[in-house]
Amino acid sequence: MDENFTRLLASKKMGLLIFDRQFKILQIDRCGEKFLDTLGEAAVRDNLLSTLPEFIGSEEDIQKVLLGKKKEYRLDYINRVDRAGVTRYFHLLVLRHVASEDGLLVIEDVSEKGLAIQQANQQRYELFLLKHDEQFRKKRLYESIIGKSPAIKAVRHLIQKLSGAPKATVLIVGETGTGKSHTARVIHDSTTPGEPPFVEINCAALPQHLIESELFGYEKGAFTHAVAPKRGLLEEAREGTIFLDEIGELPLNVQSKLLAALETKKFRRLGSTAMNEVNARFIAATNRDLRKAVEDKTFREDLFYRLNVVSLDLPPLRTMGSDILLLADHFIKIFNVELKKKVKGIDPAAQQILLNHAWPGNVRELSNCLERAMIFIESDYILTSDLVLFERDSSGQRQWSVPPGGLVLDDVERNLISSALQQAGNNKSKAARLLGLSRDTLRYRMEKYGLA
Repeated sequence: MDENFTRLLASKKMGLLIFDRQFKILQIDRCGEKFLDTLGEAAVRDNLLSTLPEFIGSEEDIQKVLLGKKKEYRLDYINRVDRAGVTRYFHLLVLRHVASEDGLLVIEDVSEKGLAIQQANQQRYELFLLKHDEQFRKKRLYESIIGKSPAIKAVRHLIQKLSGAPKATVLIVGETGTGKSHTARVIHDSTTPGEPPFVEINCAALPQHLIESELFGYEKGAFTHAVAPKRGLLEEAREGTIFLDEIGELPLNVQSKLLAALETKKFRRLGSTAMNEVNARFIAATNRDLRKAVEDKTFREDLFYRLNVVSLDLPPLRTMGSDILLLADHFIKIFNVELKKKVKGIDPAAQQILLNHAWPGNVRELSNCLERAMIFIESDYILTSDLVLFERDSSGQRQWSVPPGGLVLDDVERNLISSALQQAGNNKSKAARLLGLSRDTLRYRMEKYGLA
């Protein structure tokens, strides 16, 4: 074979094999040999049909190609499992040799594309099952609560139990960043048949004078600027779920009206005398100690007991042991797709840092830490120099731990502002309080980093 031609084929991940009209293999180039070696075919190289049984039954079509009666014959995406147990995909193209009646077989390695197609097909199949197979859907939802620790297993077990009580009120308790919103969504999706609405309201993100109108709705003329009637979130939820995040921030006057709605399953819009039915399921969440809030008279005791029908405690990340690494692998897969990266994993020394860290921001902090690392990463594995983490001093205050490779202070400040805005539900006043800034200073820095 021509040396330059075989080099060209090799650069395109292609190999070449020549065979005669009796399908006897006459010659194989280096890339073709490599293909056969990879698949463990060293003992069978004398006959095309023995070497590649995918061609059995296609002999007549191949003969037509050799006689010039047909331009080509091809098989796409044939797959084999190589010696390492990895599935590989190949295109096989049969052509006629221009100087004889021999056949040319071009072997093209398309493993990367074939795997992508296989994964896409798998995802489409899983989406179909998610829509049409209730048991599969529930299984995948439970698996989205990632972890093998006893605490996480207990959370999954309780969610499974709730599938038999689709209207039970649930109170989710956990530190900031432990995944309360995600857990509420899983409870809703796994226990509510069909596709009813999931309506979420962050009680800490809305000004106090808007919370009541957002929850209960209002009639035209109920207050200034109420120029048209508006349905509240209790009505929007219909047969679905209303999720009250940061319920501990709810003003006392609204707490009493919410309690009445929970007890009677009825409510009035602002400015209306007509009663509306409440058909939604209630899930509430808080990072506060509501029992302490009851003692301090900032949260109604009767509302606390009405919400606390089923209590679900989400463990802080620092107590979850090796689950931290399972979550880290999960986030790496996500950020590989979002950032178009090919990070393979975490270096053992970096793993140990993740396991030893206190995680004051819990799962959200872990996600932000890994996202930041993967934005700037320059290797296949996340190293200790890629990690930027909070530490605590002896008084319990958070302090920065600067990685050996250094950091860019503007990037850190931008990420902190983004995290505060996310935690505050884009409420600038609350985000400013979280950062110890005035609202004007926060607005200036948001404009500086393009976050306005």
